[in-house]
Amino acid sequence: MGSGSGESILSVLLRNFDVLALPVVSLLYPLYASIRAIETTSLVDHQQWLTYWILYSMITLFELTFAKIIEWIPIWPYVKLILLCWLVMPYFSGAAFVYKHFVNPQTVNIWYFPKKKNVFRKQDDIRIAADILTAAEKYIEENGTEAFKTLLSKVVDREEQYRRSSNYMVFEDHRY
Repeated sequence: MGSGSGESILSVLLRNFDVLALPVVSLLYPLYASIRAIETTSLVDHQQWLTYWILYSMITLFELTFAKIIEWIPIWPYVKLILLCWLVMPYFSGAAFVYKHFVNPQTVNIWYFPKKKNVFRKQDDIRIAADILTAAEKYIEENGTEAFKTLLSKVVDREEQYRRSSNYMVFEDHRY
């Protein structure tokens, strides 16, 4: 390797690590992971990568807007690399964290309902249950029990199909 510069390839790579790593961390891996997320039905993956691309766009807009100021900050490329690593790495899932805590914070507790004694809610639930029972009794009177059993089996089949589809999520109900 003997030209007069005396620099090894390793020292050049280390000196330019941020320039080399930034496209891999900020573009190549997220593109790969986004394509994989599209092929799954995971809401978590979709949130992670959609949020990542939004945040990446915001960082890019920030850089374009404040380019003259940023060029005076010598550690900016390293700060950006660390930030993007945090957003991208599956271990941290930083983009999902940002989404849950800053973009849409109410989704953190979307499945939690405090145990409150709400008289109006119970009365509404009782009223709805009574309406369902009344409708079921009327259907049985008009069509017979076999038709009702057939109807219920269709409802169960549709529920199974819905569970297998990509739009189904299990929500635990902690209201009572």
